[in-house]
Amino acid sequence: MNGAGSLTMVKYQERAKTCHWGHVMAWIVLVLSGICEAVWAVALDKSQGFTKIIPVIVFFCGLAASMAGLSYAMRSISVGTAYLIWVGIGAAITVVYGMVVGEESVSVLKILCLIGMVACIAGLKLAG
Repeated sequence: MNGAGSLTMVKYQERAKTCHWGHVMAWIVLVLSGICEAVWAVALDKSQGFTKIIPVIVFFCGLAASMAGLSYAMRSISVGTAYLIWVGIGAAITVVYGMVVGEESVSVLKILCLIGMVACIAGLKLAG
């Protein structure tokens, strides 16, 4: 292979590595932004109609981080997949948090539904 061809191959390999790690980073950011979604949802509840300042601050910070992360992830992940995973993570964490602190009832059916929801979200990722 001549010099120009090998240089092109090296550039392609470097670009492929960058794209792969960029896609991995998008998934990591998506999971973190899903966690932030749960944070802002709980903070919204704790703010009691925006009357408590600390939960309001946490709400706006969580909301901004969550939306920024979702936006970043959608550069590499399709909107439907990214949104479903973002909402699913946020919803699951919010329900589990409610169960742990006693604000949400705990039942076998609820736990099975949460496991099913997480399994469906994982299945969507594996399928796509």
